[in-house]
Amino acid sequence: MNPALSPDVSLYQLALSSESPPASLQLSPATLKVALDTVFNILVEQSIPAVIWVKLPRGGVWQASYDYYAHSAGLPKTLYWFTNQRDDTEELANQAVRPATEPDIVGARSMLDREANLTPAVQAPLWNIVLPTDSPLRREYFLIVWSATVKLALLAHRPRSMQTVRSSETIALADTLGPMGESHERRQLLLALHVLDVSLIEQILERLEQVAAATDSVISPWQSLLAEFPKDEPDPSVLGQLLSHQLHQYEELVQRNQYHRRQAELAESLQSQNEVLITALRLKDDFLNTLGQELRTPLTTIKTALSLLNSPNLKQPQRQRYMDMITKECDRQSSLITSLLDLVQIDQAVEQSNLEAIRLVEIVPGVVSTYQPLAEEKGVRLAYTVPEDLPPVACMANWLRQIVINLLHNGIKFTPEGGQVWVRARLHDRHVQLDVRDTGIGIAASELPKVFDRFYRTRQSDDSSGAGLGLTIVQQLLIHCGGSISVKSKVGEGSIFTVLLPIHPNAPEPDAA
Repeated sequence: MNPALSPDVSLYQLALSSESPPASLQLSPATLKVALDTVFNILVEQSIPAVIWVKLPRGGVWQASYDYYAHSAGLPKTLYWFTNQRDDTEELANQAVRPATEPDIVGARSMLDREANLTPAVQAPLWNIVLPTDSPLRREYFLIVWSATVKLALLAHRPRSMQTVRSSETIALADTLGPMGESHERRQLLLALHVLDVSLIEQILERLEQVAAATDSVISPWQSLLAEFPKDEPDPSVLGQLLSHQLHQYEELVQRNQYHRRQAELAESLQSQNEVLITALRLKDDFLNTLGQELRTPLTTIKTALSLLNSPNLKQPQRQRYMDMITKECDRQSSLITSLLDLVQIDQAVEQSNLEAIRLVEIVPGVVSTYQPLAEEKGVRLAYTVPEDLPPVACMANWLRQIVINLLHNGIKFTPEGGQVWVRARLHDRHVQLDVRDTGIGIAASELPKVFDRFYRTRQSDDSSGAGLGLTIVQQLLIHCGGSISVKSKVGEGSIFTVLLPIHPNAPEPDAA
């Protein structure tokens, strides 16, 4: 034994304090499990007899690979199983430093078989060493292999101060790996070392012998078994196979994690789509409820007017007023139905990639000319400014015409006699900006966020003949062609509706405005 070793030094600390310490890595429990499985699989596949010292977390899944090697027939070896005192079952509670007798081996095998769900008998001596509660190895796990062709040590330390994490690997295998002294919800990264230096492995075994405080009956076979295997360096071919297997298992682990991640992303995507569908159905129900009310209102008015017309004492002026009311409500009903059909057609719109290249100078003047008589009749001045050199926009001709018509109609409708309505187009970055400005009654600031809602009518308006869908249609048309609309207004001063239309992709690069 090395008297210089402190009784509080763990195997991990010993390896780090050596002259040429191996690199320390932070590993998740899942990665440590891959490394342990790889070593045991290589020992079985290559039929390598070895002396094994092992301390693993509790849980049948952790012990499965160990039992796979321990239960393999035809491989002479000795196994030393270390456990923390608090983790032991009743069968192992009093077996701390004595060799396992045949009943002990059966008892240990029963415990392992219950946890790992295995039935074959252990084919080699099994020594059970229970560490005291104050052991420096209490927070460590290790696997040490000593054979003619493989000599290695895997050391893992669970530090007290490392921040707990929930890595994707740990989460994916939380239910698979079993407890590690932490709950499934709080798992720590482990500090790990991979030792291949034979002299350092001998020092680690010497330290393990000290910590175990083994009696002569344990130490004698321990020392004699080591003497049976030469101290040569490990076989490079076996180490190559070990690395290859470890990479293969790690790749399988990565693939599983990616699969679970994709499943989680798919579930999240489906959840989002479900929420969108629920929202859409709710909006559809709200729309249908509002639509029913809007359709019923003019019909109720018409029915009332028709009932009054049947009165025998009705005078001509009253009769004419009721007839005008019926005509007005019929027009409102017709406007509402037409607007609804327009919305349906918008929902069946073409893809943006198929949008036409339309110039505003081809659309705006014609619409203004159409509404000029209406503006003159109302005493409203109507004008426009559309430069001929503006680049074409990505839209459909009938869409652009409908946009200009609805905005002009609203401007004239809500502008009193003596007011002005004008349209101005100009270049704005990669868009053509179309402003429709009026000096009408304006819109209150509290109502501006609602003006594009379906069936919404401003409170300043005394005209209830509209369907309340004109601005909604404009907004939907612009959305389908990649444009936008905004509004600025002040009560008593008028409104400015600003439309941004994207320049067609095939249009030449515009000059800076």
